[in-house]
Amino acid sequence: MSLRFLTAGESHGPALVVILEGLPAGLSIPVDMINHELERRQSGYGAGGRMKIEQDEVKVLSGVMEGKTIGSPLALLIENKDHEKWKDKPIPPMTIPRPGHADLSATIKYGYSDLRPALERASARETAARVAMGAVCKLFLAEFGIRVNGYVCAIGDITADLTTIPLEERSKLAENSTVHCPEAQSAKKMEERIRKVMDEKNTLGGIIEVVVFNPPAGLGSHVQWDRRLDARLGAAILSIQAIKGVEIGDAFQNVRYPGTQAQDVIYLEEERLVRRTMHSGGIEGGISTGEPILVRAAMKPIATTLTPQPSVNLATGEQTETKYERSDFCPVPRAVPIVESMVAYVIADALIEKIGGDSIKEMQQRYEKLPKPRLNELYLDGKEHTFWQA
Repeated sequence: MSLRFLTAGESHGPALVVILEGLPAGLSIPVDMINHELERRQSGYGAGGRMKIEQDEVKVLSGVMEGKTIGSPLALLIENKDHEKWKDKPIPPMTIPRPGHADLSATIKYGYSDLRPALERASARETAARVAMGAVCKLFLAEFGIRVNGYVCAIGDITADLTTIPLEERSKLAENSTVHCPEAQSAKKMEERIRKVMDEKNTLGGIIEVVVFNPPAGLGSHVQWDRRLDARLGAAILSIQAIKGVEIGDAFQNVRYPGTQAQDVIYLEEERLVRRTMHSGGIEGGISTGEPILVRAAMKPIATTLTPQPSVNLATGEQTETKYERSDFCPVPRAVPIVESMVAYVIADALIEKIGGDSIKEMQQRYEKLPKPRLNELYLDGKEHTFWQA
């Protein structure tokens, strides 16, 4: 049994719903923890006006009794408080597509008579449901000592130097920053850059880094393309609105080095097989190595800008300019828990696939028996083998 989820709902509809199937029984679901994650998604310098309207809280609809999962699908609901302003009211036609959004492409695909249905479902408002789902995946992973933490490492042309900050401390420091960056001087510069872009009626993108701490070795597989852990992470992160690039470890920097400098050398330390670098991001051959997994997500600037852009009125055929729809100036700080959620989902799915089981207790027993990257747990016999015989 693997993990899967579906979201439903529109940006200004009554609510968002997420259904998560495949969780074991016996997992505690503290609603306040999920609400805390939703609050993280709503905080960050550069957020748009809607964050002052919505104060997201989750309602558990099914899959939980006496505060614990029962093995059936988990359904969570988040109400859209802004819905009351739209309910039963005529909405002016939306006929001018915004470059960089799904407005035009979705209308061509689905044959809409108005652009708004594309906007409503493609909106990043949908990510609130993902964060609720991801919070549950984090709760599941915590049962095995696995943590998923993220932070901002770049906004616009400001890139933080994080080399002096230990990996384990970065996310904690980031939580005290309005831009979710762990390095104070860079965070200050990022705030100034966002303030400037707001004055310029423009938007900014950036880079988010997420680390999975204490993952077991053996998640994912090399035997088929769609079972590779890095491929699954890439697909999940790229499904997030405005995310246009994913990097595992030092992927883009590695192309500058010769092969001997772009790998994670293996050392033996008291029977443990360890790596002292993270060039491969904790994944080799599509399989986790047991070292921390590090991924980066590149988020483009939001395409909705206060400064109009050239477009075409699809109803009249006239060349015109875009009309502003409420949006963030810089969504990067708010996107940290979103990327964390998709990473947590993939790792949770791969872990369930690896160990199986129907309850948390059963899974924990199986987890303890997983092979570890230790010399005394390998089975190489050092003998000659004939692998293909006529």
